[in-house]
Amino acid sequence: MGPKTTKVYEKLRARLAAREYAPGDRFPSERTLVEELAIGRTALRQVLARLVSEGLLEVRGRSSYRVPGSVSVQRPEGVEPWRIYGERDVYDNRWVKLQLWDVEPPGVERFEHHVVRLHHVAVTAVIDDQDRVLMMWRYRFVPKQFGWELPGGIVDEGEDSSDTALRETVEETGWRPKSLEHIVTYQPMVGMVDSPHDIFVGRGAERVGDPSDLEEAGHIEWVPLADIPGLMARGELMGSGTLVALLHILATRPGRGATTSH
Repeated sequence: MGPKTTKVYEKLRARLAAREYAPGDRFPSERTLVEELAIGRTALRQVLARLVSEGLLEVRGRSSYRVPGSVSVQRPEGVEPWRIYGERDVYDNRWVKLQLWDVEPPGVERFEHHVVRLHHVAVTAVIDDQDRVLMMWRYRFVPKQFGWELPGGIVDEGEDSSDTALRETVEETGWRPKSLEHIVTYQPMVGMVDSPHDIFVGRGAERVGDPSDLEEAGHIEWVPLADIPGLMARGELMGSGTLVALLHILATRPGRGATTSH
């Protein structure tokens, strides 16, 4: 793509990253974009094709695009939440807090339920232009196992998780992502553990030095995305954040996502 086409691509990508369109929204038509951005239709289609290949748009019919994420299932109505009457600390330090919550599920007698509070975490999958992901080969003493992981770490109090994602990637790998996009926030053990995980995907990276966090770094390598299913089968992908991020990338790659035509 030429400079003008690249500028249009970056503008549209920034709009999508800023969530200007809700999941399932129809993207402006080619005619509208051609007039608004003063770009030729052929060049615009190059831009849209790239956004589709990155999983940021879906093709719906000829020359019609939508923002991914629309769903057909409706939220059930009439399902009651648990009642929470109080909570008390059993153990607390800088890494973990154990509590007992006084709860009452619908139709069940009140009882005390254990709740573990851990930190808010950010995890980043950085993809380069050769379809490789930046990973670390590390030893985890709890499962007594080596495996591949994505960079990530604890979100400091008052810190935006996107800043954490950038900081931890640089500290643990020595590579700085050129862009970051938030994909999902989830809870890895939602039944009794509170530990929000923010997942980011980065596109492109530049080497800015050696890892500064030697305890976390381990062996650093750009791993082909084509190897991910095999590494998963061998049990070498450790951590739910790593799995969630990589499964998202594999599901939204060209020819593998939810792109459909009607």
